[in-house]
Amino acid sequence: MNTLLINDLTKTYSNGVKALDGINLKITNGMFGLLGANGAGKSSLMRTISSLQEPSSGSITFNDIDVIKQPHEIRKELGYLPQEFGVYPKISAEKLLNHLAVLKGIVDNKKRKEQVTALLQQVNLYQHRKKAVYTFSGGMRQRFGIAQALLANPKLIIVDEPTAGLDPEESNRFLNLLSEIGENVIVILSTHIVEDVRDLCPKMAILSNGKIISEGSPKELVATIEGKIWTKIIPKKDIAIYKKSFDVISTKLVAGETQIRVLSAIKPEIGFELIVPNLEDFYFATLFNQATKTV
Repeated sequence: MNTLLINDLTKTYSNGVKALDGINLKITNGMFGLLGANGAGKSSLMRTISSLQEPSSGSITFNDIDVIKQPHEIRKELGYLPQEFGVYPKISAEKLLNHLAVLKGIVDNKKRKEQVTALLQQVNLYQHRKKAVYTFSGGMRQRFGIAQALLANPKLIIVDEPTAGLDPEESNRFLNLLSEIGENVIVILSTHIVEDVRDLCPKMAILSNGKIISEGSPKELVATIEGKIWTKIIPKKDIAIYKKSFDVISTKLVAGETQIRVLSAIKPEIGFELIVPNLEDFYFATLFNQATKTV
């Protein structure tokens, strides 16, 4: 069993921005979802765990490795797919993956060739191995990205916003691939897309303004708002009125009409219907409660 321990982690940048504010997490084998809006601190946390930057204070331990003091050791165990993978050179997928395998320390030619071939097959890119990666679609690039992250059999895999910009078919294909990988290793899925976490992760945490504001299993977290989410179709012009009167956690268009969802222990007023909550409702309710605490 692999274990990642994060204790009292903080990160303040030179411009004074406090990106991480006392993060405490214990993550073990399987898929772990880190859910938060853009700017919540997810990428700062991923970069710190992967030793690309040092924290201002706190500690990170992976198995017996002190990540901050032994960055070279954690990199041997790490597979990382950042939000922006960078510019691809004009060489084939097979050659590029082979080059990255050398950089990862796979020096035995036979073992390297076997692993490159196996990974290209696993991510369904073997038939495209002779094509230059820069010609790939967004989904194909992401699958290549996970292939490079899997080189040298890492025990800790970090994927940062992996499905952003992918069409639904490519997104599903990529998420299915991640779920296959995440059985015997730790896979941290950092995303702002609630469905990605709901569909894949038995454990999750919500990050907001650099702080963990909720943590647990999606099913158990959603159960805490059972019987408390109400919905109503209202005229768009009345949104501000309802927000003044009730705890409106979200609004969205449904068949051209405005649907609001309200957090309340009792029926807000006539016309509201009680609904079965989902993870998105819990996420919005948690952010709403956090916002009202800080006002």
